[in-house]
Formats: sequence, structure tokens, C-alpha cells
Amino acid sequence: MVGAEAARFTVPNVESWYATLARPPLSPPNWLFGPVWAVLYVLMAVAAWLVWRGPAVGGRAQGALVVWGCQLAVNALWTPVFFGLRMLAPGLAVILLLLGAVGLTCAKFWRVNRAAGVLFLPYLAWVGFAAYLNAGFWWLNQG
Repeated sequence: MVGAEAARFTVPNVESWYATLARPPLSPPNWLFGPVWAVLYVLMAVAAWLVWRGPAVGGRAQGALVVWGCQLAVNALWTPVFFGLRMLAPGLAVILLLLGAVGLTCAKFWRVNRAAGVLFLPYLAWVGFAAYLNAGFWWLNQG
């Protein structure tokens, strides 16, 4: 659901506005983002399922799933801000918040189910890379 909604904002802007931006070093080709996010959403779902189906250890699973939902909401916010509103600095603020939320979710999942925590590591790495890209786009396209 979040991925499909993100595509609604992204697709129309990739070939127009986004294509005009100066790109930071290491920017991947546009075609790579869709497959990467598809894999990451599957990993997020499997990780959440592992936490949800596991034994409740002192309410840790429920708390971890609440944090998971919060990070998913922040994830859903970034695309409309960056692509929909074309706001690079606020997009950077959102993605830094997302990075923290993903890190917290990863840690909480790890405490409940190590496999779930491991499944969140590629997402954490990708959001860190995306934060670098967002910062680069903001820096190179000010003014």
C-alpha cells in the first residue's frame, strides 16, 4: 500500500522535475529504485510477521510493532514531500527522522526475533544511502 502510494507521486516527477536536478555522486539509475523498494517492502513485511507471530515477551512484540507502524507512516510521508511538493530540505528532515525510526525498529525487532532484526538491516542501509542522496540533492540544488 505504501509503495503503491509512493509511486503515485514519484512516477510523474521522475522524468520531469527530478531529471533536471544536479545529482550527487553514487546516484543509482532511476530504474533501480523500484526493484530495491519492492524487495525492501517484502523484507519489512516478513520481519513484522516474524515479530507478530512470535511469543509475546513482556509486551516487546507489541511495542516493536507499534514502532514498525510509525516508521512505515514516516516512510509514506517522504515521497509526497520530496517528489510531490518538490521540497528537498523538508524531505531531508523527513528521511533523517525515517532513518532514526528504522534504526529503532531494527533494534526492537532484534530484541524480539533476531531474524526479524537482520531482515531490517538492508532497509536501514538503504535509508541511510537515501538520506545521503537527499542531502546531496539538497546541497547541489539550492537556490
